[in-house]
Amino acid sequence: MAKPELGTKRLCASCATRFYDLNHSPAECPKCGAVFEAAAVPARGRPEARPQARETEEAAAPEQTEAEFVSLEEADEEVHGGG
Repeated sequence: MAKPELGTKRLCASCATRFYDLNHSPAECPKCGAVFEAAAVPARGRPEARPQARETEEAAAPEQTEAEFVSLEEADEEVHGGG
């Protein structure tokens, strides 16, 4: 179990050593001495609905035309040359 007094467990991007930052800012790798500044991570919330995207999708859809229905015999005649 992790001890809170050791800080956050880190992974060095330079040498791949795992270490605790000891609540220091910036964190420093004990093996290679690389310094890491903690980046602020934005809170993940519910994504906002994008009404513009929906309107674009609807506008991009091709217009539907009336389908022409033909009998199988007529279609067969067109394919085989009406013979």
